Amino acid sequence: MSETTAPAPPRPPAAPPPTRRRGRLLRAAAWAALLLVLLALPLVVGPGLLSAGQYVMVGAVGAIGLTLVIGQAGQLSLAHAFFLLVGGTSYAVLAGETEQAGSERIVGLGLPPLVALVGAVAISALAGLAFAPVAGRLKGIYLGVASLALVFLGFYLGQALPALTGGAASGRNPEPFSLFGFPFSNEGYLAVLGVPFRQSERLWYLFLALTVIAFVLATGAVRSRVGRSWRAVRDNEAAAAVMGVDVLRAKAGAFAVSAAYAGLAGVMVTLWLGLLKPDESEFGTYGLNTSIAFLAMAIIGGLGSIPGAVVGAVIVFGTPQVLTLFADELGLGDTLAGLSPTVISLYVYGVAVILVVLFEPGGLAAIGRRLAGLVTRTGATAPRSQPPGEERS
Repeated sequence: MSETTAPAPPRPPAAPPPTRRRGRLLRAAAWAALLLVLLALPLVVGPGLLSAGQYVMVGAVGAIGLTLVIGQAGQLSLAHAFFLLVGGTSYAVLAGETEQAGSERIVGLGLPPLVALVGAVAISALAGLAFAPVAGRLKGIYLGVASLALVFLGFYLGQALPALTGGAASGRNPEPFSLFGFPFSNEGYLAVLGVPFRQSERLWYLFLALTVIAFVLATGAVRSRVGRSWRAVRDNEAAAAVMGVDVLRAKAGAFAVSAAYAGLAGVMVTLWLGLLKPDESEFGTYGLNTSIAFLAMAIIGGLGSIPGAVVGAVIVFGTPQVLTLFADELGLGDTLAGLSPTVISLYVYGVAVILVVLFEPGGLAAIGRRLAGLVTRTGATAPRSQPPGEERS
């Protein structure tokens, strides 16, 4: 009579290699340190630098959305400026009050600012979804040109609908943001550690919270099934369809998500400026130059990289702000007469794009990954002290 053997207990999952664990710990520590610095920054810097940082965070949110649709889904979009206008206008209409400005009647629904912000993001996503039939049938440069047409459509609608936008002459003032009765403006006195918290400090924390939320959600989307379907469509549409991916649905979802991020950036830029004003030419806040600037952020940071998009925003949107603040200290007025900080910044990130395309197509994200891997490997191969009692013979 044969004896039956009990089944072996399942083996515990293998622990990640020490090098990988060390890399994760280093990344977590770096992100925690960066977040602490950003939280403490309003206590030590002035309103000028805080305003520059807020504009960088506007760019970071928009660039994250663009790198998702281009780098992850492989769909070229130049319509980001249009969705910025949609988001800003939607917030102004949803949160504002109906009023009479001269001979023009400005429409507003008077909703709570938080509801208006969420509604503006949703409306922007729906606008991106409405572009899905075009995105599903075009690719490459043809899709880019088709999406660029939306920028010209926004330029026309901004001037043709003054009841919503306030018109290109004067625009309209958006409702200041508030959350559960707390105003993110100069209303009311608030001080932290003896530092008065006015609108610039309050908006800093609001923008930081929105940027962190956008970053975390995008990172989760990239690692999820949705992100895998985007990359499958990017790499090979036919192979993705064979594997069961709904190609049209994946493209539509990528554009909707990207448009939602651009809409949130549009709300942020409207709050940052304190004004919603449609462009009077094709080269304004919602014009061609803005779409190209967001594309430059994604390319410099590394297409498909979420942290790279943030770094790209620091370079593209941060450079003109810093040059404007420190123009006198840097002597720009004397040495570069006739060149404004904005023009200089165009040269800076233009050269950065050329260098990335020629020498590092993976962008700054690829350089960062190599440096992080080098640091991790160096720590892993460092000589360790021999434990007592185990001296080599």
